[in-house]
Amino acid sequence: NQLLRLAQQGVRIWDLDSCYVSPWTTIGRGTELLPGVMLTGCNSVGSGCTIGPDTYLSDCSVADGARVMSSRGEHAVIGPDCEVGPFANLRPGTRLGPAVKAGAFVEMKEAQVAHLAYLGDATLGQDCNIGCGVATANFDRVDKHETVLEDSAFVGCHTSLVAPVRVGQGAYIAAGSVITQDVPPGALGLAR
Repeated sequence: NQLLRLAQQGVRIWDLDSCYVSPWTTIGRGTELLPGVMLTGCNSVGSGCTIGPDTYLSDCSVADGARVMSSRGEHAVIGPDCEVGPFANLRPGTRLGPAVKAGAFVEMKEAQVAHLAYLGDATLGQDCNIGCGVATANFDRVDKHETVLEDSAFVGCHTSLVAPVRVGQGAYIAAGSVITQDVPPGALGLAR
């Protein structure tokens, strides 16, 4: 039995009857699987992680020390010491760097960094600040479009970025704005 083998290798499984781990999944020593965990496909979970309760992961990579609580992920990469959930949805292509928090009810797809927001079809440079409640409006009923945030861009809380749009290096978007045009580097974007 896969669960018994993992337990013998130092994985703590709280409830053998409510967990499923595929035979292609690897889990590091000291990781805890809480009740209701389903790990399907080919997952790699590091050491010292907490997965669950009620978490579904398929073909994901979870680095050491990460916590994934009451959430789901498919073809996602969760960096070391990240905190995901509760009720987050990491869709294919999501890559969370070290110590990123993807909080309650966050959904991400094809995003490389995130913080309590929905970032779909987005590319972010280094040292960007994404406020809570930020969303990329990436679908126009026909096609999906990309949002690009260059290095050190600052996006205030509850902002909508209507793709396709580019926020230049060091640009600042005021909280609550709806941005429909490119914002040049170093500029202030403000729209209501």
